Amino acid sequence: MSETKDPPAGEDILDLVEVETEEVDEDGNIVVDDLVAAVDGDGNIVATDETIAVVTVDGDIVVDETFSVVGDDGELHAAMEDVTVLEADDEA
Repeated sequence: MSETKDPPAGEDILDLVEVETEEVDEDGNIVVDDLVAAVDGDGNIVATDETIAVVTVDGDIVVDETFSVVGDDGELHAAMEDVTVLEADDEA
């Protein structure tokens, strides 16, 4: 017989759900979107971490990462955003 233990009082168990998509846009750029969501026991999203990476046909790489949390209004709000651009070396 297996037992199910409830979390200690005041603690919620969060599940992580990850969705990743890859596509080539109309300009030939490779776009990867990786979304990780923290979901509470009631199925509500409480935080997300989304990373969008684009590799252009010229070899440039753009990475946009946004971490969001649920506010008192029940909506997701960006708590941190970071954009990194790596340009291809044109001297090659």
